Amino acid sequence: MKKTAEIVVIGGGVIGTSIAYFLSKRGKKVVLVEREDLASGSSGACDIDIILQSKNPGIHLKLAMASAELYKGLSRELDFDIEYENTGGMILIEDEEQLKVMKEFVKKQKAIGLQVELLDLKEALKLQRGLAPHLVGATYSPQDAHVNPIRLCFGFARAAAKFGAEIYLDTAVVDIKVEKGRVKSVVTNRGEIETGMVINAAGVFAPMVCNLVGISVPIKPRRGQIIVTEPVPKLVMGDVLCAKYIVAKYNPKLLEGSDDPETRLGVGLSLSQTRNGNILIGGCREFVGYNWSTTYEALTTILKHATRLVPALKEIHAIRSFAGLRPYTPDGLPLLGPVEDIEGFIMATGHEGDGIALSPITGKIISDIILDGKTFIDMAPLSLGRFGNMEKIKTVS
Repeated sequence: MKKTAEIVVIGGGVIGTSIAYFLSKRGKKVVLVEREDLASGSSGACDIDIILQSKNPGIHLKLAMASAELYKGLSRELDFDIEYENTGGMILIEDEEQLKVMKEFVKKQKAIGLQVELLDLKEALKLQRGLAPHLVGATYSPQDAHVNPIRLCFGFARAAAKFGAEIYLDTAVVDIKVEKGRVKSVVTNRGEIETGMVINAAGVFAPMVCNLVGISVPIKPRRGQIIVTEPVPKLVMGDVLCAKYIVAKYNPKLLEGSDDPETRLGVGLSLSQTRNGNILIGGCREFVGYNWSTTYEALTTILKHATRLVPALKEIHAIRSFAGLRPYTPDGLPLLGPVEDIEGFIMATGHEGDGIALSPITGKIISDIILDGKTFIDMAPLSLGRFGNMEKIKTVS
C-alpha cells in the first residue's frame, strides 16, 4: 500500500467518501482507509431520506439546504446514478399540542428560506393516501428528496478514484503518530502511511480514532431499527415523518424512564418507498452501545405506531428488518473542522441521522477549510471546542 499521502481519510461511509471526492477533485493526493468495505457501517444501514424539514431552524437547516443544492446536480457530476429524486415530504401531526409545536417550527424554518407549509388533513390526503382520520394535519415541503445511500457512497468513491484518490479496504487504523503537536503518520494493519493530515470520518467509531491522538469526544452510538416490506405499487408520496419523530430526535432526556414503549424507544414514524417498491418503515432512537441487533419489542412498537398513523400499511407484508447506529452528539450538530492543539487532525463526524443529507456539504466544507482556510459558514458552532477542553486520555509525544 502507499507509504505517503498528503491527506489520509479514515472511514468509507458517505462522509469519508464525500471528503475524498471533494479533496481529490481539487488536486489533493488522498488516501482513504476503511476497516471493512464501503458503506459497511451506518451508510449501509439507514433509510433513503434527504429531509430538510426535520432539521432544527438555524445552522442545522442552513447546512441541509446548502447540501440539497449540491444534490441537484450530483448524479451528473459523479457520472453515476445515485437514484436521487426530489420527492417532497411531510410530517404528520396527531393532536393540537403537536400542532402548536409544529406551527412554531415551520415559522422559524420559513424565516430561513425553507419552502414549507401547514396542511389540514383534507389537504394532506391529496398528497398521501391512507392516512388515519384522527390526524389533525401535516407539514409539507417540496424540497425533501430521496437518494440510494449505498450508491451514493460508491459514487463518491468511484469519482474520487478517477481524480487519483487511493482507497484501501479491509484496512484498520491501529495508531496515529503525533510529534510535537503535529500528525506524522497513520499506522494500519497493512503498513504505515506518512502524512501531515488525518480526517476522522469514522462515524460511530470516531471516538476510537480520537483516542489514538489522546482526546475524547462526546459521540455515542444511537441505534435505529427499520422494517422492509415486500415490493408494492406506489403508496408513499415521498418522505413521511411524524411530529413525534422530531421530539425523539432533539429531546433524548424526555425518553428516559418512560413506561410507554413508544416514548422509551424514541419511536417516531419514518416512511419512504424505494424505486423497487419496498417500503422502509422506521424508526427508533436507542442508546444501547455498539449493538446492531434488531429487537422484537422495537420492531413491533414501530409497526404499531406506523399503522396507527397510516392504516393502509396493515395489508402489506414485512420481509426483513435491520438496524444501524447513528453517531449522536449532545447538541445534535456534527463535529467538523480542525482540532485545537493537534495540527493536521480534522474532525468530520457526529452527524447522527443526518449523514446522508449532509454528506455533500460536509465534503465541500472540509475541502474548503483545507484548501482555502475558510468556508461559507461559521465553524465555531461545529468545532470540537464548543464542548470545552476535552480530557486527554493518553500522553502524546
